[in-house]
Amino acid sequence: MKRRIAMIGLGMAVTPHAKGLVDLADRVDVVWAASRTQDRCDQFSTQFPFPTTTDIDRIFGDSSIDAVAILSPPNSHLDLVRRTAASGKHVFLEKPLEIDLSRARDLVTAARTAKIKTGVVLQNRFRESSRKLRQLLDDGALGEIAAANVSVPWWRPQSYYDEPGRGTKARDGGGALMTQAIHPLDLFQSLVGGVQSVSAVAATTAVHQMECEDFAAAGMILSNGAPAGMLATTAQFPGDAERIDIIGTLGTARLSGEVLDLTYHDGRSERIGSPTKTGGGSDPMDFPHDAHRAVMEDFLDALDEDRSPLVPVDEALKVHFLIDALLESATSGTRVTVEK
Repeated sequence: MKRRIAMIGLGMAVTPHAKGLVDLADRVDVVWAASRTQDRCDQFSTQFPFPTTTDIDRIFGDSSIDAVAILSPPNSHLDLVRRTAASGKHVFLEKPLEIDLSRARDLVTAARTAKIKTGVVLQNRFRESSRKLRQLLDDGALGEIAAANVSVPWWRPQSYYDEPGRGTKARDGGGALMTQAIHPLDLFQSLVGGVQSVSAVAATTAVHQMECEDFAAAGMILSNGAPAGMLATTAQFPGDAERIDIIGTLGTARLSGEVLDLTYHDGRSERIGSPTKTGGGSDPMDFPHDAHRAVMEDFLDALDEDRSPLVPVDEALKVHFLIDALLESATSGTRVTVEK
């Protein structure tokens, strides 16, 4: 059966989702694409064939709608999830969950209490190379994880942060960690089995004028006791693909964007995937929409099969625990245990 979906939020984040929904026209009818401003609706209509509205209330009052894709700024997520849940609709939610851990917890509670399905857009897990690495780790092909590293050497020009609310606690919940690095950090944790503790530094460099951090680095201890490192920045011109290195007792994996390089102690090597844009430079939307479409496909499958999406809200909460610990450590100057 075709699912009827509405979208709320027609800003920068909407483009890859709208492209994915065009691809999935045989499975989805987009009932409304909603924004509070007519200008956003008009601009969206020049690119995509979906009906638009500035009347968000009509979405919650329409009982024919199965699910709502919430693509608005993070500080609006809790209220919109509560309203969507109260209307009996499922939720497809852009990251991050909310602007701070307390509001993120409240959002998770609202979704659980309403017993709705809520899938979170942490699309890096859905890349072919990421899935392949997950399978290799599950199969023990690299042996035990002995060490690891995650690096996000991205670039954003000052004009990016000049947009009202961008890089602020009040609207975005933070800077480079919450807005950009959240994707690689989520994937990293899912691959290595979680992080036990962190010792971090975070700062706003001389490159940007903004409220929150554009640079963060940390030494970390993984859940299995192995050491790991982390770097996340939006100040490294011209920007490069994010990278995850996993050092195993039988070999090493390097995941750089959508390219997975494997090198084994017995002399074998393999490359999976091919280089693509990842949005790490001056254009945040310069990347293919395949992974976003895959997240939506999983969400639709979850509705059809009456199961949880692969990245539900409680799973997405884990990367919030990590980011919260990194920022707490940077502020306190002490090692901080990551909440589980």
